[in-house]
Amino acid sequence: MLSRALFLTLALLGVSSSVDARPSPLLARQNTTAPASSNSTAPAPASSNTTASPASKPGSGGSSNSSLPGCRFATKYSQSDILSDPTNFIQDVMYWEGKFHSNSVGYNTANGMSYDGTLLNETTGENDLAGLHQFSAASKESLQIMVYAHALSGDPLAARFISPDNPSSAPDTVAGIMRTKLATYQKFNETFPGFGGFLPWYANYDNGTIQPTWDWVNRVPALDNGELIWAVYAAVQAMEDANRGDWADLVQGWQGWLDYTKTTAAKLFYFGEGKVCAVTDLNQAVGPFDPKQNITCAGGDVSLLNDPYEGELFTWWLYFFGGLSDTDKQALWTRKRPQLVSVEYSGSVVDTPWNDGTAYNYAGKPVVSKTIGPITVQRGFWFSAHEQWKLLEMPYRDISIVDRIFHNAERVRTCNSVLMGQNGGLFASVNNITDPVTGQIIGYISAAGIPSISNQTTQEQDIVTPYGSFPTVLYDQKVGLAWYKNMLDAKAMQNPYGSSESTRRDGTGASAFVSWDSKISTVNAILGGVSDFTRKKMQKDNVYNDFKTILDKEYTAVFGNQLKGENVDLCLPNFQIPNATVSDFTMCSA
Repeated sequence: MLSRALFLTLALLGVSSSVDARPSPLLARQNTTAPASSNSTAPAPASSNTTASPASKPGSGGSSNSSLPGCRFATKYSQSDILSDPTNFIQDVMYWEGKFHSNSVGYNTANGMSYDGTLLNETTGENDLAGLHQFSAASKESLQIMVYAHALSGDPLAARFISPDNPSSAPDTVAGIMRTKLATYQKFNETFPGFGGFLPWYANYDNGTIQPTWDWVNRVPALDNGELIWAVYAAVQAMEDANRGDWADLVQGWQGWLDYTKTTAAKLFYFGEGKVCAVTDLNQAVGPFDPKQNITCAGGDVSLLNDPYEGELFTWWLYFFGGLSDTDKQALWTRKRPQLVSVEYSGSVVDTPWNDGTAYNYAGKPVVSKTIGPITVQRGFWFSAHEQWKLLEMPYRDISIVDRIFHNAERVRTCNSVLMGQNGGLFASVNNITDPVTGQIIGYISAAGIPSISNQTTQEQDIVTPYGSFPTVLYDQKVGLAWYKNMLDAKAMQNPYGSSESTRRDGTGASAFVSWDSKISTVNAILGGVSDFTRKKMQKDNVYNDFKTILDKEYTAVFGNQLKGENVDLCLPNFQIPNATVSDFTMCSA
């Protein structure tokens, strides 16, 4: 039986909107007042980016200081500026993306917990409280905590994101938020012990209480919790490196949460023979080991988490810390192995089935261009940039063959968009544009990537998103930021909280919405991800060498050592998204 002290040190994970899980429906604003809880009046320490007061609204720059960047800064830079020296551009990005890190926009200061995001006024770009997505998941939590890991370590770019007016306060500001967040995780697990320290999609109430959303009652996902686990793992290492005596209890608390998830991960998600359940059905009212608990895998064997993409993060947690036998550990990789497939990319296929021999550009005219390739890559599910999330969190790039394969992926990602013709952006699973009449998101687009090298070949290719550049930023910051800037240049693609969610390739629609996935994944890529922190802690935990050995074995078995296309340069955008029917937000115009 777990002691109450260990039990109360939990912090739970949340759900993601990636391969299998979709965002929970928008919660009505009038339903967001929950019963009072012990956490309802525990605000996080103030930060210059945590509130948007009427006297200093985002978009105005928040100060009369003329050195602050204007909201619509992207258009002030040329592509050659970015390629020559992106330093100033990065400073501007971090300043404005940090505006998202505000109360009732990106997170709730009452409990430290992320929101999914918020709708913006279609005309002004100001956050619309009626459109606040008062729900979130572990994937959003992971992005928040990854930025926090850098802030805790004293990173100046993270400090500009957190508290640009007082950068030296950033570590203590974040430590305060992490303390509040930990208390929220603990309270949630005490109230809903069946989740075993993990998070379902949760409703995030004004008074600081969180509860499972209506569609995640008695259900919990593995994929997004895997993303959260390794983010916290990195943050613990960052705090340990800081060697702050006043953070000792915070380190102990978050490490206690990690340790608890080690005891429950297999109980909740492992079903033998290498089977990791993507979504588990359970009784949230009783603990995982309670005799009254009944844990089943939603969807059975057809709903397993066996992908070689971001879902692999949870597999590593089970492998290293889940208490599995050697036989079960090996079975994890046996089960996953068929999904790791080598494919070769050549040229571009657009607006037509991938195996149709003709390629068309956006205007429906045949593409006349030299082909690029063949380039050897790992087959994608959709080849969405989202699938590279694991590169932000674990030191995959330390293994040469893996690093080379994922470098090739960015050659393909960037060059495919150029070869399409009349395309100024990159693809990733993302929220569609908002309806200019209703102001609501038209839908979520999962199937967005490169069909010709994917498992799923039916895809939507009308929408591009700035965060499609984040894996490119990891490999070549200048080229990645050139693509990022190119998408930000499009109308309404900057707002008082930084970058906007998505835009149509033809410029006839854009999104008046901001979210963690579409914004802060790129911020984390600019910061370099958290793999440096993760590597150091993995070395201390004596699992790093196994990590390298397994990956080298698995990838070499499929790809060998000879890859095609490593001589191909990454491609730069050569087309600007048109100024069609969209206007800039009035609070963020050129």
